[in-house]
Amino acid sequence: MVQIGIEKITFYTPEYVLNMSTLAKARNIPVSKLTLGLGQEMMAVPPVYEDAVTMAANAANQLLSDEDKRAIDLILVGSESGVDNSKSIAVYVKELCGIHEHVRAVELKQACYGATMALQLAKSHIVDYPESKVLVIASDIAKYGLNSAGEPTQGAGAVAMLISANPKVAVLNRERTFLTRDIMDFWRPVYSPLAFADGKFSTQQYLEFFTDVFTRYLDTTNETLDDFAAICFHQPFTKLGLKALGNVLDQLDETENNRMRLLSAYHMSRLYNQMVGNIYTGSLYLSLISLLETSNSLRGGDKIGLFSYGSGAVGEFFTLTLCDTYKENLFTSVHKQMLENRQLLTIEQYEDIFSVSLPEDGQKMEVDAPSHIVVLSGVDQHIRQYRPKNEMMLNRLDA
Repeated sequence: MVQIGIEKITFYTPEYVLNMSTLAKARNIPVSKLTLGLGQEMMAVPPVYEDAVTMAANAANQLLSDEDKRAIDLILVGSESGVDNSKSIAVYVKELCGIHEHVRAVELKQACYGATMALQLAKSHIVDYPESKVLVIASDIAKYGLNSAGEPTQGAGAVAMLISANPKVAVLNRERTFLTRDIMDFWRPVYSPLAFADGKFSTQQYLEFFTDVFTRYLDTTNETLDDFAAICFHQPFTKLGLKALGNVLDQLDETENNRMRLLSAYHMSRLYNQMVGNIYTGSLYLSLISLLETSNSLRGGDKIGLFSYGSGAVGEFFTLTLCDTYKENLFTSVHKQMLENRQLLTIEQYEDIFSVSLPEDGQKMEVDAPSHIVVLSGVDQHIRQYRPKNEMMLNRLDA
């Protein structure tokens, strides 16, 4: 049987970041409320020249070789930060990453769950076309408003994954359980640049969804927590996943060995999320990257559980099995350098960046942007203008 899974995985986040201590001081709240209560240390702040398209392309450009680009025949982007109600982020990515034209390109939306559906669709596609590869991207900006309750849980970033029948990081396992309910715990009306949320209700639903899909997974597979080296969670803020894990450990009356192993792994899985903030569709997969790149206890053959949750709401629990080669196929040094080289903002700089917006009346606007990354260089007659990195147009690779 063909094994299908993650051949490569990486993430990208903007170069600006706000420390939670800076935000707490400006908002006159105890910093412990953010660092301990929410489990956050920093949040990425996207400048006007960064959006879901540019972040998706910048993540993918870290990932893809020329050989990969030739093999890709499907691009799937999960996002709830799309820039157009008609044209998909995936079509932009095809061009900005120099991928040939003989591909399908689609954007998927269901809150923070979209990238998980993209991952499962990618697996099904490889079953039919085992020689091809699928580019799966999660790209989002979490934005709630200055002085809002959700302000400390903002963030921005993208995760890119290459899915193939030659997995070098992890194999996608078949068993999974899922749940859908029509609820209003979080929503982003098309007329509003900011999100709305019922935070307490959303937290309650998140916890209920995890308990439901996880216990049904155990019942269906006859597996126990002994079978898991770690469980990764969607993390709108990192304390939430910890609470979900703790609830299940208490309910199942787990052994001290299981508690220590899974809690230790969880702390490794949230390190990057603490430094980036909430990136919606990419949050779960940033957690996976954090676990793989910071944990010293994982081995090839280990099973990793993943809980995906998208408000509105859809939840899913599924698993990966690590490949023996996973460690040498990560981008650890790239990510470390990216996180360390970010510019810390003052509260004034953060608020200035937050307040800049693109014109919505068709006026032309040029954006001063760097050349070392893919950027939004401006807008003209309602059309966003994107510039590939190094100001060079990429030549498409013929299929």
